[in-house]
Amino acid sequence: MSFEKKYPNLFNEVTWPWGPTRARFKLIEDHPPSHLIANINIIPKVGKSWLMLHHQDSSWDIPGGTVEKDEYFMDTSHRELIEEAGASLKSFSLFGAWDCISLASKPYRPHLPHPEFYRIVGIGDVEITQLPTNPANGEKIISVESVSLANATERFNDIGRYDLSELYQLAADISQT
Repeated sequence: MSFEKKYPNLFNEVTWPWGPTRARFKLIEDHPPSHLIANINIIPKVGKSWLMLHHQDSSWDIPGGTVEKDEYFMDTSHRELIEEAGASLKSFSLFGAWDCISLASKPYRPHLPHPEFYRIVGIGDVEITQLPTNPANGEKIISVESVSLANATERFNDIGRYDLSELYQLAADISQT
């Protein structure tokens, strides 16, 4: 069975309310042109466990964020992991991206690509080194939890984030091959 059929909530086209943005997830082997990468997400692993972020609003999430002006996307991954998870990145394997089209009249930030851009995703082996720095302009993370794959997918399903549940499952499938 193809990944697209196995994980329909992940691979179906969606319209995200933020932006708003139309997005479709796809598997990739190499990153898109760097000038089109606006965001990065990391599916973090510590050994056989998967990390999840617990927000102040009680939702669960994955680390990641927006590329800053003149920042290389891999530098974004390191910065976001420290800010949101208090973790350092030991290794990173890119495996997918949301191919996005912004429906807004201008980019989210002036330096970002518009209207086409990518939100890339990879599996990261990480090490917790400190508490999240929780910068003032970012989301407020109240805890970082190391859980089993089954627990991660259950938590995402409980909040209706079937796409993130399937993203973790896909990451597990890919990391085993």
